[in-house]
Amino acid sequence: MSAHHTGSGIQAILISLLIVAVMWLVFWADHLFSFDFHRLGVLPHEKRGLIGVLFMPVVHSSKDIHHILNNSLPTFLLFASLFYFYNSIAWKVMSIGWLLTGTLVWIIADDTGGYHIGMSGIIYLLAGFLFVSGVLRGFRPLQAISLAVVFMYGSMLWGVFPMKESISWEGHLSGLFVGVILAFYFKEKGPQRPKYQYEIEKEMGIEPPDLEGIWMERMRLAQEEEEQRKREQLGYTIVYHYVPKIKEQAHEQQLLSNDSPHSNNQKGTQDRHSDTSA
Repeated sequence: MSAHHTGSGIQAILISLLIVAVMWLVFWADHLFSFDFHRLGVLPHEKRGLIGVLFMPVVHSSKDIHHILNNSLPTFLLFASLFYFYNSIAWKVMSIGWLLTGTLVWIIADDTGGYHIGMSGIIYLLAGFLFVSGVLRGFRPLQAISLAVVFMYGSMLWGVFPMKESISWEGHLSGLFVGVILAFYFKEKGPQRPKYQYEIEKEMGIEPPDLEGIWMERMRLAQEEEEQRKREQLGYTIVYHYVPKIKEQAHEQQLLSNDSPHSNNQKGTQDRHSDTSA
């Protein structure tokens, strides 16, 4: 089997910590400066709201610390998993997913004058990608990550429905949808299930050995050796001679003709004739 190479654990942790740190720096700056940072969020259907495609995930409500607290741990764990297990495509998944999620929110959300902010859309993106990608690849370590995502964040599924007005369910739905799409798009790239030797040989056009035929040949040879050993122990060798059926019938007919009365009479006549001549 070919080896699967994961990314650097230290690198994955540092990148995840950096993203979380940016979130908290923006949250802290929102308290220090008079600028309304929520205006960096996505404002649906408005051109000025397109800036939120880039900045929406790092902006959180300054009036509710629970907003950023609830997003910090999932952000760290999911980004760390992405950059550790999918290090070769992690930057592509992150950048493409980041832009597509914000763009989709800008398109599908209702224009109610409110801004969509927070990292929750990206959290749904990563959860959807990690789960579906692990299932598609059929690789046990990645499937374990999928199960862990379901175990820790399975309840997030309810977040894609409009249950609370203050929660951007459009952001959750957009992130989950983009994550699933990216999982299918990148299914042939990044980490793959290690291939067994016979799978590699099949791809190379190498015919696999006839294991059944080899086994049968070994059994036949073993049986012949066993019979030879028994004959050597008995001290003699039995040799069979087979006489063709046609020759056997001819031989029997000749024996019968020699024993018939007619043959005896002819022989007697010849003997008497010899006596008379004498």
